[in-house]
Amino acid sequence: MADAKKVQQKAAEKEAKAAKRAQRKQNYSQMWQAFNMQRKNDKALVPLMLLSILGLGLVFFGIGYFFGAQWWMLPIGLALGFMLAMYVFTKRVENSVYDQAENQPGAAGWALENLKSGVGMAWRTKTAIAANTHMDAVHRVIGNPGIVLVGEGEMHRLKPMIAQAKRRLNRVSGGVPIYEVYAGEGEGQVRLRDLQKELMKMPRNYKKDEVYALAQKIEAMDAVSSPGQTGLPKGPLPKGAKISGMNRRARRQAERGK
Repeated sequence: MADAKKVQQKAAEKEAKAAKRAQRKQNYSQMWQAFNMQRKNDKALVPLMLLSILGLGLVFFGIGYFFGAQWWMLPIGLALGFMLAMYVFTKRVENSVYDQAENQPGAAGWALENLKSGVGMAWRTKTAIAANTHMDAVHRVIGNPGIVLVGEGEMHRLKPMIAQAKRRLNRVSGGVPIYEVYAGEGEGQVRLRDLQKELMKMPRNYKKDEVYALAQKIEAMDAVSSPGQTGLPKGPLPKGAKISGMNRRARRQAERGK
């Protein structure tokens, strides 16, 4: 009996190691594909990465040489340079993604759904809590500042939509601070890539656990007030997409689900 358990345990460990190797291989393959795609469109990528590796390598080599030929400083500099090169690579890929998504309907909602949570930070995003036929949309983020309403579209149409959303939230939130942000490239708007920075600059009025409790309260209100509501599709919408056609498809899906 004990031998059978050992055999099963070894088999499970072997499968787990094989799964990890497969995952690592897939990650490397995806990173290589992303590198090649970025390299073709970004001519400065490879020179900047090489400069990061060789530059830090030479700096540490010089420091080691100055302090009595400490040659072991060179591999440390190269290792740190490689880390810097990977950071440069990921940031330039990220900026390229934002550039492609800029000015597409739904892009702000996509960016908000991909907010990064730092130490003690928490974000709960619901996209398109309000939208119209012009593809203007209001998104809601519940986080450490409280509630943040993010509008994307034309300012003159968004302001009354956000005002209505604020009145509705004020009735149920119990005095939780509500902030307004407008995504875009015009005056008084925040660029897509800077949305996270804008949210991080806001006051941290709530701790992480309090954010989750507040989110549950607000989301329970959503379930009661608008059951089965279908918002805009996830992510930036394809160019030429029409909201009327999407609404018809959503209604047909809802009818089939009944």
